[in-house]
Amino acid sequence: MTWPVRARGWYRHDTMNATEAAYGLHLEAEKQAGNVAWYAFEAVTLKLADDCRYTPDFAVMLRDGSLECHEVKGFWRDDARVKIRVAAAKFPFRFLAVTQIPVRKGGGWKVEEF
Repeated sequence: MTWPVRARGWYRHDTMNATEAAYGLHLEAEKQAGNVAWYAFEAVTLKLADDCRYTPDFAVMLRDGSLECHEVKGFWRDDARVKIRVAAAKFPFRFLAVTQIPVRKGGGWKVEEF
C-alpha cells in the first residue's frame, strides 16, 4: 500500500520517524542493561476527553514494574505540550518528554518530566 506524501512530514502512524527509531535503540540498550523490562512503540492510547486521545510514542516498563510514557520530539508544538500535561494530570504514570541532543553539542537525550 502506498501512502500519499503530504506537507509537513506526515507519515503512517505505526511507523517510527528517525528520532523515534534512534530513541528505540536507546531503549533497547537500556533493556539489555537491565534498566528497562519492556517497551513498545505506540502501544497505548489514553482517552483525555470526548473525541480527544493521546498516544505516547513509547510505553515503557522499568525493572521495578512501574510504567512510564515517553514522548519523543524533535521540537515541540503547543498542542503536544497541552496533551501531555493533561495526560500527566489525569493518569498515574510518569510522563517524560525526550528530545535528541545534537552530536555537535555532546549527543544523548534531554529529558523533561511532566
